[in-house]
Amino acid sequence: MTSRTGSAHLPLVPAAAFVLVWSSGYVSGPAAVDAAAPFTVLGWRFVLAAVLAAALSLALRRPTRMDRATLARVAAVGLVMNAVQFGLMYVAFDLGLGATLASLFHALSPVLTALLAAGLLGERVSPLQVVGFVVGVLGVLLVLGGDLSHAGGVAAVLIGCLSMLTLSLGTLGQRWIGAQPDLLWSATVQFAVSAPPMLVLGWTTEGAWPVTDARQALVAVVFLAVVNSIVGLVLLSLLVLRGGSGAAASLFFLSPPVTAVLAWLVLDETLSALQLVGLVVAVVGVAVATRTRRTPDLAPSPSPPA
Repeated sequence: MTSRTGSAHLPLVPAAAFVLVWSSGYVSGPAAVDAAAPFTVLGWRFVLAAVLAAALSLALRRPTRMDRATLARVAAVGLVMNAVQFGLMYVAFDLGLGATLASLFHALSPVLTALLAAGLLGERVSPLQVVGFVVGVLGVLLVLGGDLSHAGGVAAVLIGCLSMLTLSLGTLGQRWIGAQPDLLWSATVQFAVSAPPMLVLGWTTEGAWPVTDARQALVAVVFLAVVNSIVGLVLLSLLVLRGGSGAAASLFFLSPPVTAVLAWLVLDETLSALQLVGLVVAVVGVAVATRTRRTPDLAPSPSPPA
């Protein structure tokens, strides 16, 4: 599959819908952990998403061919991309990390992936990619400011950064899969293997019923599973089909400002003037880096990182 680097090759409506769905995950995540404990939320999200993805795969008669080695690799990458990456971010949400900042961390992930590929795999990285990443990091630092209490403290910020790193490592891990199994069945496997560890962690560390608002928790989990996991997956598949495996990366820079608007509308999350400047700086940095990179062919993530 040929990669393309610009969103100009992408159909406008699916691309806009994907950005909106992607960004909404950074709002629905904090809303979910406000109503229930993070591991429990993720466990049930993955259970529902696995059932829906399997049903959709069967309804569309998607090919099920996947040898044992490929199945094991798909499952391993899924644990990293879903259980570990989401687990870290949702713990950060629970500690107070804001939606916009979380989106900024993940927006930097495609550029970090390219830098890691250069360091670990010897791939070429352009000077503009490095500059874009540095500018993006500076923008994030401006958003953070000198006082981290508004972002949940040092622990929340560090855990958010670990989530970004895990997302980048998981993206590199997509190449380790080697073959290109059906995207829907891969997502089914990856959701299914990610649910048990989250549920077990939830049971042992959060208790049998760590829910403070049952209605909000139910709505949030259903939204996360249906909209962020399944609808996001379908839109991503369409964009990859039309624009190549770099399609999502070319749209990453749009997520933070959209998330900021959604977070303001839904979560009443506001940014100071300095933070708004930092947001613009970070978005410009990510845009420069992702618009100038030549994205290698990567199997797309089975679900948006939100």
